[in-house]
Amino acid sequence: MAKKKLLKLIAGALVFAVCDIWIYTSLLGAFRSYYEANSLKEMTLFARTAPADSVYYEDWLASLGAEIEGARAMILGLDEDWNFSPAASDPIAEAIWNAHKDSEEFQRGLESVYYLLPYKIPKPVKIPDGSASSAVYLLPIPDESGYDITGAVLVAAPEGTAGKFEGLLSTFAVLAWLIFITLFSVALFARDPITGYGVIFLFGSAAAFIAYPLFEAVRLTFTESGVFSLNIWKKTLSPQYLVPLWGSVKLGIITATVSTLIGFAFAFLTERTGVRGKKLITALGTMPVISPPFSLTLSIILLFGNNGLITHQLLRIDTFSVYGLGGLALVQTIGMFPIAFMTLSSVLKSIDSTVEDAALDLQASRLRTFFTITLPLSLPGLLSAWLLVFTNSLADFANPLLLAGSYRVLSVEAYIEFTGRSNLGGGAALSLLLLMPTLTAFFAQRYWVNKKSVVTVTGKPSVRLAELATKPVRLVLTVFVGACLIFIAGLYGTIFAGCFVKNWGIDYSFTLANIGEALSTGRQALENTVTLAVIAAPIAGILSMAAALIVVRRKFPGKRLLEVLLMTPFAVPGTLLGISYILAFNKPPLLIVGTAAIIVINYIVRELPVGLETGAASLRQIDPSIEEAAQDLGADMSKVFTSIVLPLIRPSFLTSMSYTFVRSMTAVSAVIFIISARWSHLTVQIYNFSENLRFGLASVLSTALIIIVLAAFGIMRIAVRDRGLTEKSVVR
Repeated sequence: MAKKKLLKLIAGALVFAVCDIWIYTSLLGAFRSYYEANSLKEMTLFARTAPADSVYYEDWLASLGAEIEGARAMILGLDEDWNFSPAASDPIAEAIWNAHKDSEEFQRGLESVYYLLPYKIPKPVKIPDGSASSAVYLLPIPDESGYDITGAVLVAAPEGTAGKFEGLLSTFAVLAWLIFITLFSVALFARDPITGYGVIFLFGSAAAFIAYPLFEAVRLTFTESGVFSLNIWKKTLSPQYLVPLWGSVKLGIITATVSTLIGFAFAFLTERTGVRGKKLITALGTMPVISPPFSLTLSIILLFGNNGLITHQLLRIDTFSVYGLGGLALVQTIGMFPIAFMTLSSVLKSIDSTVEDAALDLQASRLRTFFTITLPLSLPGLLSAWLLVFTNSLADFANPLLLAGSYRVLSVEAYIEFTGRSNLGGGAALSLLLLMPTLTAFFAQRYWVNKKSVVTVTGKPSVRLAELATKPVRLVLTVFVGACLIFIAGLYGTIFAGCFVKNWGIDYSFTLANIGEALSTGRQALENTVTLAVIAAPIAGILSMAAALIVVRRKFPGKRLLEVLLMTPFAVPGTLLGISYILAFNKPPLLIVGTAAIIVINYIVRELPVGLETGAASLRQIDPSIEEAAQDLGADMSKVFTSIVLPLIRPSFLTSMSYTFVRSMTAVSAVIFIISARWSHLTVQIYNFSENLRFGLASVLSTALIIIVLAAFGIMRIAVRDRGLTEKSVVR
């Protein structure tokens, strides 16, 4: 049986190879015919523009380089005996003429020129120094009547464009043959061909849109003028850029520490006390993480900036500046503490309180129970929350762009290096440098958790939690959380108020003009952002669930490698991913820079790890026997996925779709590198308005974006309702 399948594979490969070669040669022949005819026509038209006065010969010859890159030419005049001789020339063109003028092909070409017929030398001609080959054209210069000849032009043009296309065509032909063999092999030898195709598709997608762009970014940092060099890294690791590296790390440490403390306070109040209004606290507390990244920065500038309402108008303080480390830490803490809040909420909710109850029954105080039991059990969650906030702080690009002032952070330095100084390698190196503190923190957290983790093993979990907070502690937590929520509400209220202020900081009179102007100016950006996010969301949802099914339920060679590749975008800063996409997809074979495709692909790749983790977590809770029963009844992998798996993991699927949509709407760090005039983004438009001090217009677009995101988030919450299966009551 195996031998028969192998013979089928060989026969199929040979048949496809024959067809592939036939298609390749047909396309190559058609291209060469078209290219040669078009080139000859182009050269003939150029020759007809030759000046009659020899004074202008040099300028005319120099203009050829602007028309045809790398082309060289010479003008041949006619003497009394009707013999051609150089009248004006480029040195390379003259060298070609002197080396080949007596050859049979050149004499045939000159004869054609006598009869006003353009001629191309059939084979490329070697430049005398042997450095390259050129296509050589001999072209007549007709007189005013068009019926007689006054001279000729010799043009030597490089065949670079034709060679590149032919090379690309041959690459596609080889790839097509390899893809056919791979797919045909799966169809013949795999027990489950659908799974095989899925694995190949995921590996191909990960290689093309994750590994290849990152490889291009890394490769560029080790090259200079096309040769291997360490100069970029020498400059990157110099004190000039170690200062912003430390600036990013210091900002990340401050933000992560304060955010984790605030997040723990919120989580403890909502999950371990009997305070009222928990849903309201959760809704307002998670608001910053789903709002546009510029919104809170915009509010801080409007309230505490140089012309801020509080600092300048109310308190008349001119020496205070919100720009710098303090303002950045404030904005990042407000924007990122919800990450810690949501992480720690699930940790505190999942704690089995029987151990705490036992400690309290043994007369331990609530404070001692908290520090000896609850806090150690929460430690892995605390470290995970700290790491998540730290990673997000390092990768944050939007807030420092507006609020850093003279304080230097690496993400902004990479942006300036890439866009302001056109130093692509330097920008890529600085972005890669951001990975060092992120990976260090990740491995340190893993080591600490593995070494210090505390595990409780119980039977049936408790459905109630003991309240460890005394009345004074609960009151302090309530006041603190309430003050934070009021401040957050005030920030969002400021954005809304800014929509109706004529000129914030100067003229606070009421106006509706901002709304019309902002929506008119930002209409294209708004439509583009929504359209691209709507396209990306379902693709990312389906792809992440299918990837989760393959990773969790199937065994195949390279499974661990595939999982690492798919999860890589989660650890990569957005600036690095954006720069990588520019470098990788600004050239054949995937020339998609400036199109909508590159933005949609970036959305999907960037948010795929979250959907993959969500789907994998859901699948691990589903008994595989359900899928096995369907397969025993004859269902293939695609049928199992659409009729059984997808309905069972519907909440994860909808969550992945909604998360991709929300993150696509509010993306900045990667998108700012890959947008184009045709496909702009709303967050970049908001940044442009803010940078130009048009805060009213920025407020209108921020409000519109917040409304759209909240609507999407609300629909997701309705579609994926908490059935109360994981709820626990807090008992005092």
